[in-house]
Amino acid sequence: MNLEGRLIGNRYEIIEKIGSGGMATVYKAKCHVLNRYVAVKILRDEYTTDSEFIRRFNTEAQSAASLAHPNIVSIYDVGNEGNLYYIVMELIQGKTLKEIIVEDGSLPWKWAVNVAIQIASALEVAHKNNIIHRDIKPHNIIITEEGIAKVTDFGIAKAVSNSTITAFGTTIGSVHYFSPEHARGGFTDAKSDLYSLGVVMYEMITGKVPFDADTPVSVALKHMQETPKEPNKIKPNLPISVNNIIMKALEKDVSLRYQSATEMLKDLTLALKKPDEDFVKRTDVAKDFPTQRVPIINSISNEENKKEEENNTSKFWGEHKKLKIGVIVGGILVLIIAAIATTYFAFNSNRLKDVQIVNLVNKTEAEAREEVAKINVYLEVIGEEYNNEVPAGQIISQEPKYRENYTIKEQSTIKVVISKGEELTKVPKITGKTKEDAEAEIQTANLKVELVNTTSEEVEAGIVIRQEPEAGSEVKVDSIVKVYVSIGTGKKQVTVPVLTGKTEEAAKSLATSVGLTITDVKYETDTTKTNGIVLQQDIEAGKVVDENTGVIITVNKIPEIVSGTVHINVKSIERYTESVDDEGNPIEPKEVKLKVLVNDEQVEERNVSQASENESVTIQGIGTVTVKVYIDGNLRRTEQIDLNTVKEKTIE
Repeated sequence: MNLEGRLIGNRYEIIEKIGSGGMATVYKAKCHVLNRYVAVKILRDEYTTDSEFIRRFNTEAQSAASLAHPNIVSIYDVGNEGNLYYIVMELIQGKTLKEIIVEDGSLPWKWAVNVAIQIASALEVAHKNNIIHRDIKPHNIIITEEGIAKVTDFGIAKAVSNSTITAFGTTIGSVHYFSPEHARGGFTDAKSDLYSLGVVMYEMITGKVPFDADTPVSVALKHMQETPKEPNKIKPNLPISVNNIIMKALEKDVSLRYQSATEMLKDLTLALKKPDEDFVKRTDVAKDFPTQRVPIINSISNEENKKEEENNTSKFWGEHKKLKIGVIVGGILVLIIAAIATTYFAFNSNRLKDVQIVNLVNKTEAEAREEVAKINVYLEVIGEEYNNEVPAGQIISQEPKYRENYTIKEQSTIKVVISKGEELTKVPKITGKTKEDAEAEIQTANLKVELVNTTSEEVEAGIVIRQEPEAGSEVKVDSIVKVYVSIGTGKKQVTVPVLTGKTEEAAKSLATSVGLTITDVKYETDTTKTNGIVLQQDIEAGKVVDENTGVIITVNKIPEIVSGTVHINVKSIERYTESVDDEGNPIEPKEVKLKVLVNDEQVEERNVSQASENESVTIQGIGTVTVKVYIDGNLRRTEQIDLNTVKEKTIE
């Protein structure tokens, strides 16, 4: 189905297809309500015919839409149009992690750990909101141009798997990244996501997945039955801490894996600080003592043997009467001592001392344990949180809270929350984007927006000119980003009127009345148009410009026609070539013909006496004219005469 150009939900215009997967096709679209570009994921037809699936899909997608985290692709909208079901998401400029692995092969371990920290951070938030991803794989992780990892498709896999799985072969997801329990179709939870994250880390570090085979079933069986080759056997220079984090995440027994994203995130962060330390705690099941069924050896079941055993016992005690008395007395003493001890401990357990509670806030965990040990009280860390006020590693809060003269019993427990330090986020690049897109990106990065309107001669209104702090800076979550938005020139806008066809003075007056300035007047001659009217204006009529903009007009100027007189001395001009008769005698011409041209147009032609000294001819023209004198058809004189300054001219 070709959806390009279609408007969905009366607001999302589909522009182009940008991706395709087993569950949906992804398009780039423009939201005409918020004037921003988004990604629209259209579900494939096979997922839209089951009403139970549609119900679950809407529930899970709306639940995922509540997640707000810089490492989670935001879901803006969920809807349908007929049988077309869609999800509207944040449009990310970047590559999938899978594309990067394919292009680069194995990745540097620090880069891989940094990406894993961001994914684990996203999972931590999702799991706390009771949302399990169920399809963590490099294909669902986008790395932005700024290097930020974004996890997509939260909650959608659950909706699909709950409604459409009918057999092992139709399990939703990518079998190379399945947890063992997912592969066998069992219960999946947050720890299943952490297993998949372990597979993703394995692939980033080594360039390949831990298990591969010819068929999906074979791969799934390997996840359930085989132990992967340790990454440091493939990459010998891999730090021991990173290797152990991956192998703990890939434990087949869920009780041996990381129990929460928070726990895994703590080890990943420590691996960047202490890469060569073996701090990852892993349980060795070989040291445990599981319950076993032990067979009974040489059991005697018949009555005769039982009687024989009883007789032998009676015979023994009959022969050892003193020993029997000693055993009985000893048993009684043991019972008396046990009763006294039980009474003593029961009595004293109810007599634990009241101790003054200590203030643990702002102390490190180690310092806190020293404090509670002094008053015979236990300490329990119940969580870690980002905090902009309390440094990382120090206690944010305690329960019970510290109060003066407030006591608690010895051996009771104080529960504390430890600070993870300031939560930082990267400032996105918003310069050159629209105000609406800039606001959306900043809010997605968990930052606050302060809009500053500013004038600009170069940048059109509504576009971001600059930002503070600059793009890529790491700042505290909820920090303010100043967004300088162009409002254009800031000057009053006026519409250029029609000036052509008006007189020079009328054009100047009209321009001034609307707030424009005539900065220059040029003159041209067009004899087909009225003298003195405006022929052209350099800014076309109807255009909107800033107030006081200068306009240049061109005015028609036809010079005045003036008259002058030329006096021609025919006698002094070489008038003609003499002719002779057959005998060589000169023949006098019977007449002399004078012809005068002004600018190649004839103005006078007459017969004159060859002895004439002053033949006057009136001429007219504009400015400088060219006068040509012909006598008997021969050009005898050419003169340039400026009629503006010379009114009479003698040509000899």
